Amino acid sequence: MKKIADYRKLLGVQKDAELKDLKTIYRNFMKEFHPDKFQEEEARLAAEAKSKEIIEAYHFLVSIAPETLALSLEEYTNTTATCGIADFTWERQILKVHFLDGSGYEYFEVPRAVYVKLVNADSPGRFARRHIFNVFPYRNIVKLETA
Repeated sequence: MKKIADYRKLLGVQKDAELKDLKTIYRNFMKEFHPDKFQEEEARLAAEAKSKEIIEAYHFLVSIAPETLALSLEEYTNTTATCGIADFTWERQILKVHFLDGSGYEYFEVPRAVYVKLVNADSPGRFARRHIFNVFPYRNIVKLETA
């Protein structure tokens, strides 16, 4: 997905970057681009915009990092295996799935063809378990909405 690639490029990290590496890189960037370091208004505004991009990229990459996902793998597996789908939406290769237990996940790089098959499936839950849940990168969106 372009968003993931753009965020990795912004922070200069590879796909296999660990959380501790992300944190170190994030802190170094924030030291460099912190708005309080700049006296001139134009430079301060530019640094503020850059720091917002860095913060967004960092939080996004942390949310999809394997280490983060591993912490809630049991909950995720239980939800996707046993809970029905309450609602789902798709926009620009991002599929958002909300479950009956109140949880929700965002799946990235989901092609339109897969979404169309999901919509037309006799059992969207069964289709998603076979073709989406363990195939595409994901992150928990309910935690993000409540944070």
